[in-house]
Amino acid sequence: MALDGRIAGHGIGALKDGKPPDETDNANYFCEYAFLYHQMDMLEDEHRTGAYFNAITWNPESFKDKVVLDVGAGTCILSMFAAKAGAKEVFAVEATDMAVRSRKLVQAQGLSHIIKVLQGTVETVTLPSMVDVIISEWMGYFLLRESMLDSVLIARDRFLKPGGALFPSHATLFLAPVGSAKACREKQQTFDGERQHFDNFNCTMMQYYGTDFSCMQEEFLEEQRKYYLQTGMFVNLAPKQLAGSGSPVLEIDLSTITLQDLKDSAKPLRCCMRISRDSQLEGFTGYFNVTFRGSTQNPVKEVVELTTAPTTKTATHWGQQLFGFFPPLQAKNEDVLECQLFIKRQKKNHRLLQLDSAFELCRESNGKRFVCQKREAVTSRIFRD
Repeated sequence: MALDGRIAGHGIGALKDGKPPDETDNANYFCEYAFLYHQMDMLEDEHRTGAYFNAITWNPESFKDKVVLDVGAGTCILSMFAAKAGAKEVFAVEATDMAVRSRKLVQAQGLSHIIKVLQGTVETVTLPSMVDVIISEWMGYFLLRESMLDSVLIARDRFLKPGGALFPSHATLFLAPVGSAKACREKQQTFDGERQHFDNFNCTMMQYYGTDFSCMQEEFLEEQRKYYLQTGMFVNLAPKQLAGSGSPVLEIDLSTITLQDLKDSAKPLRCCMRISRDSQLEGFTGYFNVTFRGSTQNPVKEVVELTTAPTTKTATHWGQQLFGFFPPLQAKNEDVLECQLFIKRQKKNHRLLQLDSAFELCRESNGKRFVCQKREAVTSRIFRD
């Protein structure tokens, strides 16, 4: 995209703080990031912080004498990495009051002459120049929860020079079949107990207050089904709990994807997961990788990848998201689990996600492939606070 096209209507000028997020978005999302405990939780994730440290410090040629923009800077840890790697100027944009604390941190490191902290949303700040590199840790649960990637793409279109690099540059969302999952069984058991819970409640209301609530039973159970059986679960799975390897369902090149691509769910995402052993499939899981490759014009010398895949080592703070099959699917070795998936944003809070999915468990016999089990229109998977 031509330079004029990227910044049209945005008016690059003097350095200027931006506007704070609106009250609703601040309450739903930004406010948590103003607390040090939340920032520390992320910083203490050695996979997360270490991957960014390696991607930047192992590739000083990508930062030497460059102008860098840090989107959602938090404590400015990434800005400080970039400054130490040789950046001549870093604009650190942070929407919350963490910006006040990050200025103090930057000053304490002796980097105030390089790092300029701007408080406000990246959609509303003004920079004095275009930038060579954008760094950001924008990933949420299931990669896209929180919708912060929107802000990174807006920053790219407002401020990144043609051929400039994004760190990370690529992202991939994976799905994998899950065999044994205690969390799914516990959810089912809890939901099963809700019928008795309602019966006990109704008996009490009849006995003491002469009011029969039985006409509300099915609505109550549907409400509880949505809460227990149609909601993603945060987990840290071990590789042995997977019934097959992960399969990519969404691949993102941050240099080319558009906001419309992220929001448009007219076409379903698809993937096929090969089952590696006879297993009862109790659910499926989602996790992601991001890769730091630089840009075509400014590629890195040392490619770094950050993964949130199930591991026997220290888990990331993202973990994985687990979704149950109720009841489980009965799979055999070499079966293929085919998935059709829509990732949507919730209407009441666009930073939360809703998944609409359908599955077919396919098997081969006598050289022919057939569908042995289906889960058509698997109920929406709701990400809640």
